[in-house]
Amino acid sequence: MSRQQQFKQREENILSAAEQLLLESGEGDITLDSLAEQLDLAKGTLYKHFASKDELFLRIIIRYEEQLFTISSIDDEAAAGVARVILSQLLNPQKAMLLNQIEERLASSAVGLNKLFAQLYAIRRERLKLLINITTNYLHSQNSCLTTRDYLATIWAMGQGGAGLLNSSFYQRYLGRRDTLRLALVQQILDLPKQYPADMQEGFFSNTLDRLSQARYQTVDSSINPVVQAMHAQFNQSNQSNAV
Repeated sequence: MSRQQQFKQREENILSAAEQLLLESGEGDITLDSLAEQLDLAKGTLYKHFASKDELFLRIIIRYEEQLFTISSIDDEAAAGVARVILSQLLNPQKAMLLNQIEERLASSAVGLNKLFAQLYAIRRERLKLLINITTNYLHSQNSCLTTRDYLATIWAMGQGGAGLLNSSFYQRYLGRRDTLRLALVQQILDLPKQYPADMQEGFFSNTLDRLSQARYQTVDSSINPVVQAMHAQFNQSNQSNAV
């Protein structure tokens, strides 16, 4: 193995170890001292690869984005592609949530990372092109009038929300089996376009919004009402217990 290959391999090892330490800490931060100790390297060796800890963190995010791009590049049925989009968040909820938080923090406070952010956004734009093709093809296969933008936004929102639930130590006590929740969320995403058939009457959306606005304080579906009442009673009981 050449010196250049050894350098690249060591850099990959550093990124993998740093990511694992981040996930184990769960706080979005680690020390370079702990990373050097984990790898049995001198701290100065880390600086041969990364100018700062912020650069290291951003490189981890770029690496993750590259992995997502590879997953999105798989050429098979559109339905499978849509499922992979949301599963990429649901199968690794802690990683998805944590790296997103770190990215937001770096974007608002870090300096000297413009080139790396440009690299990250370039990869993400290419992945977005793939996701647009995947979702557009699936919407066409379902003969749906739902727009690609709205469908992608819903996929992202449900993926982020699902990842938040799966990553929550509190809500995990009430979720039951995690695999069945993932399956339910994926199935809902795949079924959503069917709720908006292409032959839907013009003006349906505006009429629906008007009806929802007028009935926002009314019980629309009697089958849902008992569930809502039970949840409301449970929250009231919980609040009373906390007050005591």
